[in-house]
Amino acid sequence: MEFTGLKQQYDLLRNDINAGIQRVLDHGQYIMGPEVAQLEAQLAEYCGARHCITVSSGTEALLISLMALGVQPGDEVITTPFSFIATAEAIVLAGARPVFVDVERATGNLDPARIGRRIGARTRAIMPVSLYGQPADMDAINDIARRHGLAVIEDGAQSFGASYPGQTGGQRSGNLSTIGCTSFFPSKPLGCYGDGGAIFTSDDELARAMREIRIHGQAERYRHTRVGVGGRMDTLQCAVVLAKLPTFDDEIAARRRVAAAYDRCFGSRVETLGGGKASAWAQYTIVPPRRQPVQAALTAAGIPSVVHYPQPIHLQPAYLRYDDVSCPVAELLAGRVLSLPMGPHLSQADVARVAATVLAGLDA
Repeated sequence: MEFTGLKQQYDLLRNDINAGIQRVLDHGQYIMGPEVAQLEAQLAEYCGARHCITVSSGTEALLISLMALGVQPGDEVITTPFSFIATAEAIVLAGARPVFVDVERATGNLDPARIGRRIGARTRAIMPVSLYGQPADMDAINDIARRHGLAVIEDGAQSFGASYPGQTGGQRSGNLSTIGCTSFFPSKPLGCYGDGGAIFTSDDELARAMREIRIHGQAERYRHTRVGVGGRMDTLQCAVVLAKLPTFDDEIAARRRVAAAYDRCFGSRVETLGGGKASAWAQYTIVPPRRQPVQAALTAAGIPSVVHYPQPIHLQPAYLRYDDVSCPVAELLAGRVLSLPMGPHLSQADVARVAATVLAGLDA
């Protein structure tokens, strides 16, 4: 059993993916070829944002967003300690200091009730993460940001395809705040075959800045109006995502069916983290009282599982110096969470087998 099912997905989409790659090989425009603009237009329409800027990775999307906002050394950005390292990493690479706020027990997402006490004179932005495919409480976070004059950058690396039914009017992840970022890392809900990412915004000036920053700060060839990076998403990877996009909604629907099947198998016996009908279900994550016997049972049965994430960012050696803070909920979850196989490739029989093994591990 595969954890993400990328081989099965390729088998289904082989002809379209191969044809897209071949078109790029035929025209030879490997950097900023026509597929780049095509993908940006389709992704912007999908999310409902005015602009989409494809970039070389989800991490680069976050960094370019911070640079476009003018975040600089001495500034602070509020974020979650319970995520992949890239969220805080981008803040540090921009020269700012990550300020960690603990997470909600039920979702693992940034807790809006705790944000206010950590806002200071140097705070420039809030960067929530849509963990495991479920957006954070963006209505509450956006309200806090408006009151304090802050930008919000949604790290939606795991949540492309998720929707949000709040004050935003049912918009999609990526179009829930000032800026939305996502990743096309192969294991994401919508992935390419290497690194890639995208930034979404409806702010024309920010979009212009981001487009310049991703090509070394160029307003036009060899005229550099700002400091930038080499952050373009290559044409071949855009072709792969273009080939996957027509069936993407069907895959999200299949992920939701798999999550519902897990829920039925577990009932009230297994605690899950986050999720919901609007989630993109990048992961299906449980919170057993003891992780080790459950993971051991899965391994013995030949079923893959992954811990997302075993140590909160604020306790990582490289980040201890940035924020001396206690985040007990994040620390608790890091010691217990376990992600199970998830993807549109899973059958009802697969789900039943995984669930039975988890339940056996709980009783061990």
